[in-house]
Amino acid sequence: MSTPSKPLAGLKVIELGTLIAGPFASRICAEFGAEVIKVESPDGGDPLRKWRKLYEGTSLWWFVQARNKQSLTLNLKHPEGREVLKRLLGEADILIENFRPGVLEKLGLGWDVLHALNPRLVMVRLSGFGQTGPMKDQPGFGAVGESMGGLRYITGFDDRPPVRTGISIGDSIAALWGVIGALMALRHREVNGGQGQVVDVALYEAIFAMMESMVPEFDVFGFIRERTGNIMPGITPSSIHTSADGKHVQIGANGDAIFKRFMQAIGRTDLADDPSLASNDGRDARRDELYGVIDRWANSLPLDQLIQVLTDAEVPASRIYSAEDMFSDPQYLAREMFLQARLPDGKPFKMPGIVPKLSDTPGSAEWVGPTLGEHTDSVLTSLGYDQAAIASLRQAGTV
Repeated sequence: MSTPSKPLAGLKVIELGTLIAGPFASRICAEFGAEVIKVESPDGGDPLRKWRKLYEGTSLWWFVQARNKQSLTLNLKHPEGREVLKRLLGEADILIENFRPGVLEKLGLGWDVLHALNPRLVMVRLSGFGQTGPMKDQPGFGAVGESMGGLRYITGFDDRPPVRTGISIGDSIAALWGVIGALMALRHREVNGGQGQVVDVALYEAIFAMMESMVPEFDVFGFIRERTGNIMPGITPSSIHTSADGKHVQIGANGDAIFKRFMQAIGRTDLADDPSLASNDGRDARRDELYGVIDRWANSLPLDQLIQVLTDAEVPASRIYSAEDMFSDPQYLAREMFLQARLPDGKPFKMPGIVPKLSDTPGSAEWVGPTLGEHTDSVLTSLGYDQAAIASLRQAGTV
C-alpha cells in the first residue's frame, strides 16, 4: 500500500503503541511510504480514538495521528494472537512499541525472542524512563518526562509555578528521537552489514537532550537556569511585546546587525550607534532598559503597522498565531501546510501538512485514521490465513 516514490517505501513497520509517542513515530514512517500496521486491542483500540474533540464519536486527532496506517485488531493475551504477531514481526523491518518495560517480556515477546525470530528487526522502545535503571518499571507520561528532563522547571514566569507548553511535547520529541534512531539502525543494517538492534528512548532523556547549555553551565559555574518568562536569558533582545491594539508579537533582534537596524527603524539612532550595545554581552547588561524601550514602541502602534516596520527593517518577528491566523496565512498556504481530506461520512476537513519537505520523494497523506480493525482481514490474508481460519480467530476473540 506504499507509493514507490516515497523514501521509506518497501519498509514494513508494526506499531504496538497507544496515545502519542509510539503512534506519532509510526505516523512519520507512514507519511513517507512505509507500510504501517497498527496493532490494536479488539476492546476499543487506541484510547486516542476518544481524546479531545470528537466527531461522531471519534477523535479528530485520531484521523491525523493514524493516517496512512492499517488497523489490525489482535488480543495479545491469546496465544493465537501472539502467534499472529510473530508472523507479522517475522517479515517486518521495524517494531515501534511504547508499553511499560517488561510488558512484552511477560507476553514472551522480549527482544531475545524477537531477534531470534527476525535478526533484521529494529525494535524502537519508547518509555518513561528507558529499559534500564531503577525507575524503568515506573509509569511515565510525557508530562513526567518534561518535568524530570528539565523543561517544566524553566517554563513560565519566576513569580509563579512552572507551566506546560500547551501540547504534549515530551511525547512528540521522544517520537522524533525514535524515528531518528530507527533510521540510524536501518542505515547500519543496510550499509554496514549489521543486524537489527534496539532503539531505547526514554521520555525524560528525549527532553534532557534538548536542554542546550544547562549541563555545562551548572557543572562549571554552579548556575541553575530559572524561569524567565518570555525573554531569552543572556540573549538580548528577544521577547514578546504587546501592540497598541492588544495583540502580541515575538521580536528577535539579538543579532548585532539586526539590533542596529531595529533601533534605526524605531527612531533610536542613539542606541543603534551606542558602542556598548554593539554586541550581545553589552545589550544583555542593559536588558531591562532595552526591553522598556521596545515595550513603549510596540505599545504605540497597532499590530499590522508594527509588523510592517519590522518587516521593512528585516527584523525577525511574528505575531503570536492562533489556529485561525494560520488558516489564512499566505506562507502556510504556499507551503501546503493544510491538506484537504474527508471524514468517514464524506465531510471535508483540513489536516496538517507533511513535514519535512523532500524535493524528490515527498511524503503524503493517503487516507485518514482507519476504523478499528478495518484492515484485519486483509492483513491476515497476506500472512496466509484463509477465511475459515480468520473466522475461527474472530470467534475466539483473538481478533
